[in-house]
Amino acid sequence: MFGKKKRQKKLDNESLKNGVGLITFTEPTSSIAEQFRTVRTNIQFSSVDKQLKSIVFTSSAPSEGKSTISNNVAVTWADQGKRVLIVDADMRRPTVYRTFRVSNAIGLSNLLAGTGNLEGAIHETVVNNLSVMPSGPIPPNPSELLGSTKMVSLLETLTNAYDLVIIDAPPVNTVTDAQVLAAHADGTVLVVPQGIADKAGVRHAKQLLEAVQANILGAILNRASAEKSTGYYGGYYGGYYGTDDKK
Repeated sequence: MFGKKKRQKKLDNESLKNGVGLITFTEPTSSIAEQFRTVRTNIQFSSVDKQLKSIVFTSSAPSEGKSTISNNVAVTWADQGKRVLIVDADMRRPTVYRTFRVSNAIGLSNLLAGTGNLEGAIHETVVNNLSVMPSGPIPPNPSELLGSTKMVSLLETLTNAYDLVIIDAPPVNTVTDAQVLAAHADGTVLVVPQGIADKAGVRHAKQLLEAVQANILGAILNRASAEKSTGYYGGYYGGYYGTDDKK
């Protein structure tokens, strides 16, 4: 367990310093990139009656791979020709601006605080059809900003402008931010790392999301083969499961 936590901390530090890797862009023919496409397809089929326009990605605790998965799945959607926007709503530990090498001077926090405009907060990326909205400067009151009527209005504006809005949210058990966002999104996906996530913590995260009537699309089991991995991505994707309690 000590070795797993040490590796987890290393991955977390790399993400916070350099952003997460985009294997779906750098190695699109790799088996791992194909697995991210499988995740995308399963999410698409998880909601056949309603078109998903906004999806929240969260986890039960920090450093569980939600940003890696949400960013890479976003790339696979953009590859389909969909106009996709990634919103970094983790205004406590943002990584999106580092991943896509864009400025974080103006972002989500500015828009919600009324100190920026939409054009200045959205950046095109090297990936065709994919844009990003960084978190912006870290505010003292992220939960209040995300729970404001401005956030609801902004989400409506963004879903009208893009085919899909993917929201990278903070861990649900740590702060209330993910609950607030999930309550207004079309769907929520919970990222669960094998051998790292605490079972009780995952159950609690699910209960918190259900408490705000979030539409939980399912859970992604990642880092399933971490012990056998020699690279940054090894075992990041292990499977996708529906929300049936028996699974």
